[in-house]
Amino acid sequence: MRAREGDLIKTKNGIVFDVKGTLHPLDKFVAFPRFIPSTQGTRKGTACLYDKVYSLDARFKYLKENCPEFIVFDSIFDETLCEVPVDQIVEHYRPNEKLSALRATKNLSTLEEKALNLATELQHKTGIPWSSIGISGSILVGLTTPDSDIDPIVYGTENSFKAYIALQELQKTFSGFKPYTAMELRALYAFRSQDTWMSFDDFSAVESRKAFQGMYQGTDYFIRFVKEQTEIPLQYGDLQYQNMGYGKILARVSDAQEALFTPCSYRLERVCVLEGLELAPLEEVVSFRGRFCMQAKAGEWIEAQGKIEQVINKKSNTKHYRLILGNKPQDYMILSH
Repeated sequence: MRAREGDLIKTKNGIVFDVKGTLHPLDKFVAFPRFIPSTQGTRKGTACLYDKVYSLDARFKYLKENCPEFIVFDSIFDETLCEVPVDQIVEHYRPNEKLSALRATKNLSTLEEKALNLATELQHKTGIPWSSIGISGSILVGLTTPDSDIDPIVYGTENSFKAYIALQELQKTFSGFKPYTAMELRALYAFRSQDTWMSFDDFSAVESRKAFQGMYQGTDYFIRFVKEQTEIPLQYGDLQYQNMGYGKILARVSDAQEALFTPCSYRLERVCVLEGLELAPLEEVVSFRGRFCMQAKAGEWIEAQGKIEQVINKKSNTKHYRLILGNKPQDYMILSH
């Protein structure tokens, strides 16, 4: 059984987890609770009601109270994570299989129909194979509410770049795709700033130009781009990470080709350490959170704050440092002028 970013899994105790990243230990998935059984829940599952948990702190709190055995210290990542054993999984939800099912179903809900229309419009515009497009999120597991958004996924490097270019064009035409208005950006900021702190001006400067998010037929959408397994040359354990503390840097982005994908990364040059240890070479900023995708372009200066890690490549016997975003609300990456 293999899993990747955007997949959801359900365990024997009924918790629905979202899979993070593309590298996982043998017989375990790095995943965090997303939909949790709750008698006060507003989402109706087949066997019980569910609530949704958002912040990392809330997810760990729930784990400690309900399934602490899933919380482990991973020596490869040098971090405490949630890792779900494969033998605890009773259901594996795959976004591309869900989209295939939607295409074969005539009796769709209003939200499902919108999701299918979005995928169809994108597929017709790009010619991407249907098997390389999926629908994740609450639609994937049938736990939607009237306020649910649409969470499409595009798989593969070439497909992803095609899709993003098409989205930039679609948002400028009279299609169902619309960029966020100033008021809608304010609403998004109010939600995101709960666990990613930055000023609205800094937030708006980067979010207003991201074509993978916006409104589709009046409903929020957020598209993730994930590489195929065959495009990932590394396996779990090939890289060893070591926590080097917290830091803040000023740097110029030298290459943003990997900024579109989840996980995303930005190659850096002319790095200046503003706070924390002076470690070199500090070569990249990375994040496993989709909100940090397309945060900066090549040639732009950025200021970023997050955990600094040493990355040891066991295959090439080399090492470098990176800054990772998304573990704390204080983590940020903004454009610097």
